[in-house]
This record gives sequence, C-alpha cells and structure tokens, in this order.
Amino acid sequence: MLISIVIPVYREEKNLPKLYERLRAVTAALKDEWEFVFVNDGSPDGSMAALKALAAKDPRVKVLDFSKNFGKEIALTAGVHCSAGDAVICMDADLQHPPEIIPQLVAAWKRGAEVVTTIRLSVDGHSLARKTFSWLYYKIMGWFSGLEMVAHTTDFRLFDKKVVDVFNRMTERQRMFRGIIDWMGFKTEYVEFHAESREAGEAAYSYGKLWDLALSSITSFSLVPLKMTAYLGVAITTFSSLLLGWMMLAKVGLLPGIFTPLAMVVVANTILIGVVLMSLGVIALYIGTIHTEVTNRPLYIVRERVNVEPPARENRRRSSDFPNSLST
Repeated sequence: MLISIVIPVYREEKNLPKLYERLRAVTAALKDEWEFVFVNDGSPDGSMAALKALAAKDPRVKVLDFSKNFGKEIALTAGVHCSAGDAVICMDADLQHPPEIIPQLVAAWKRGAEVVTTIRLSVDGHSLARKTFSWLYYKIMGWFSGLEMVAHTTDFRLFDKKVVDVFNRMTERQRMFRGIIDWMGFKTEYVEFHAESREAGEAAYSYGKLWDLALSSITSFSLVPLKMTAYLGVAITTFSSLLLGWMMLAKVGLLPGIFTPLAMVVVANTILIGVVLMSLGVIALYIGTIHTEVTNRPLYIVRERVNVEPPARENRRRSSDFPNSLST
C-alpha cells in the first residue's frame, strides 16, 4: 500500500535534510510504499532549493511551490489534495513531530482506525504563556463549537483515504485543518508523544497568528458568539431599563437630588453604546468570514511542481468536486 506524508514548509531550510534522513530511515523499516509531499509555503529562505535537491535524488519526494505565503492550514490542504496514498500522514518540518512514531500511526491504521491523532504531552522550550494560551484555546473551542476536541492534539495525524476523499470536498477558505477532521467524526485512535525543542529556525506561528487562528476557528465552527451578543443585549437592556426606572422614581420624590437628568442620560447611553459596539464587532467577524467565502478565489496558487505532474487526486476527481487551485 502507498502512504503519503504531507509536510508544509516555511523557512525550514536547515531542518529539511535531517528531516528527510529521519523519514527515509523510518520508512525503510516498513514494508509499505511511500511518497513525501512537501509544500513550500512561500518561504523567503533557501527551502525551495533544499527541496529541489532532495527531489533530484529521490523521485518519491514531491514538491509544490506556492506563489506566496498562504498559511499552514492551506499548505496542509494542498498537500492532501496532491497526495495519492491509501493513507495520508500530515506532520511539521521543524522536527518537533518525531518521524520515529510513524510506525505506531501506521499500526493503528492497519488495526482499523480511520484517523490516528497524536497528543503532545509536553514541548521542550515552550513558555508558560504559550502553554496557557493552548489550554485556553481548547477550553473555549470545546465550549463554543460543541466539537469533541481532545486537548493538546496536533496536526501530526494519519488519515485513511476515505477521510481524505471527504476532506477534499470541503470548500471553506478560512479553515482550521484539525477542526475539520474532528468535525467529520471518523473512527479515531490516539498516540501520545513528547515534542523536542526546535532544532533550527524560528517558529512560524507568532502569538498574533495563533490569535487569528483561534478567532477563525471559533467563527467557522460556532454561532455561540452571535447568540451571546443577543443574550448580552437583552440582559443589559433589562438592567438599564430597571436602573432608569429607579432613577426616575428617585427623581420624582423617593430619593430627590441623588441623580441628575444628565446622569440618567449618560448611564443609559454608555450601556447601550457598549452593547452596540460589542455586537457590531462580533457580527463583523462573521461578515468578514462570509466575504472571504463568497469571493471565490482559489485556495492557493502553485508556482511550480517538482515530481508532480499533475496531482494524483486531481486526476481521480471532477474539478467541481473539491476546492479550486491555480497553477502557473
């Protein structure tokens, strides 16, 4: 059976040779056939040159080169679109996803699992702030989305081809890769691992990008924020009405002189303006998501393909069956 390994790449020039050697060593010990699908996500360093060198000496190395940086979620998607395997494994290029546990993923798949997800028990070098952000993210996503998202799961996963076929029909452009997989609900097994610190380069995900991913995830999978603004509006309107009623009673004789007419107006306006601004902010997030979806631009643009002509799964499907890509 053929197994595809999909790896998004952004500024990983120094990590790629060692990653390839570890992948080659691990896969050589297994009886299956393999292909390595690297997606260069507009790296400004020498990552593409390093990938071309690997592809020149190993025809199993396939490379998609984006015209610009489209983001990790889109790079993972493009790699899955391009894969031809009976199973697909997605992992990072920074060596924090150890290739040595790939045999465990494959063994779980061969036992009948349709999705094999890894759980990161710890990460060398992660700050307390990053760990706290991760914990809050999973808590909030669980509350808002209703998805059963296991804490500390990663994009290091194996998918059966039936999962890949369904995934390739997903059309949203603002996407969270692992959220879509969790939403599908296929039979899942878990494998735990410890992540070592990054060997070279810098993490591509800054706190700003992590925040954007969190907001995109919530608005993609949940209507709870919209409902919360409605509930909050009702609560504040009720409270402000009661407060204004009390202030008016005080004005007519119960507690004369405590509240001036100006104070009453200021209180009422402040509360209502706060509700309006907060509601508009939440609605704007959803309108922005709708705008992105209806614009109907391609998910990604491929500038160059190496050892891939044309993508295998594009041959097996009508172009209308999964999101558009564009090649130059």
